[in-house]
Amino acid sequence: MKIRAHAESLVVELDDGSQWQIFPGDLATTLSWKPETDLHLEPSGDRVSSHVLVNATDNSRVRVIAADGTWVDGEVKNVLKDG
Repeated sequence: MKIRAHAESLVVELDDGSQWQIFPGDLATTLSWKPETDLHLEPSGDRVSSHVLVNATDNSRVRVIAADGTWVDGEVKNVLKDG
């Protein structure tokens, strides 16, 4: 999938129309993403996010939830604190 919109925010829209919130601690990883960046969506399996977006070029991964979802406050703080 390609990026349709990612206007310096925590939400990315893919060319399939899906919208995903990027985990705040992973935002720096997305700074190099371009519209032509090829991404794969995979189930996450961790306690913070439902899915991960994987950059096909460098295999970097960012945790995401549906754009209309809500991060679990305590879990987000724990992950950010622990690094």
